Amino acid sequence: MNNGLGMGKGKIGAQCGHAALGCVQRWRRPDTDAHFRRWEQGGQPKIALKVSDDAHLDALELKAREAGLPTYVVHDAGRTQIAAGSRTVLAIGPAPRSRVDAVTGGLPLL
Repeated sequence: MNNGLGMGKGKIGAQCGHAALGCVQRWRRPDTDAHFRRWEQGGQPKIALKVSDDAHLDALELKAREAGLPTYVVHDAGRTQIAAGSRTVLAIGPAPRSRVDAVTGGLPLL
């Protein structure tokens, strides 16, 4: 979650939901079904972490893509608290925990 935007708790929750759903919709296909099945059978875990700003979000997305992980960035519509087009949340995964942790392991929990 992009902590530099000053979003309220409800906005953060909604944006995280958009990110999780967006990642599933973008990346789920027959060749990735095994990852998604394991994720679903494991309770669909989602961990909310924060980054300081857009630059940190960009660097994290690049690192995840270089690691071959599914990613999805939410761009806000601008109807409530923040400007249209603001990058609010980056979803990474689903993927094995060790691979995601190699990218996100140093980030603080939201």
